[in-house]
Amino acid sequence: MSIDTDVTTRLAALEGRLRQLEDEREIQHLIAGYGPLVDAGAADEVAALWTEDGVYDVDEVFLGNQEAIRAMVLSKGHQGWIRGGCAHFVGPARVTVDGDDAVAVGHSLMVVNTEDGFVVRRATANHWQLRRTPEGWRATVRTNRVLDGRPESPALLAAGALGKRP
Repeated sequence: MSIDTDVTTRLAALEGRLRQLEDEREIQHLIAGYGPLVDAGAADEVAALWTEDGVYDVDEVFLGNQEAIRAMVLSKGHQGWIRGGCAHFVGPARVTVDGDDAVAVGHSLMVVNTEDGFVVRRATANHWQLRRTPEGWRATVRTNRVLDGRPESPALLAAGALGKRP
């Protein structure tokens, strides 16, 4: 192997590793943005985390595209959570990138303000499916299931931790 070939091979490997790190960082940035944006009521910015036909499947509601996600943020119910005091805390995600697709998994907590102080309303398993788009990484499907003992929730976490779809 010549020195030029060795340098070319090493440079290609380095570029691949850098791209992997950049992809993981961008996906983690996207996921970490959900909580602050949704608690700020930034409907357009929340919707933009998904592809136009992206799905947000939560126990309580199924949102089948960006417009439905935007409408959820602007809804009377969600605006009431904001006015009353609410934090959607999204924990760190484990990200698995496979070319232009990725899977991420983690937990979230919804903390609400009550007359007795802040309480956790729900703890949730979060499974994200993402795709690289011309605008950057976007969620194609986010599935959330409450961690209330049902088998579906830990199965969702296990699939994501292994880089698989549910």
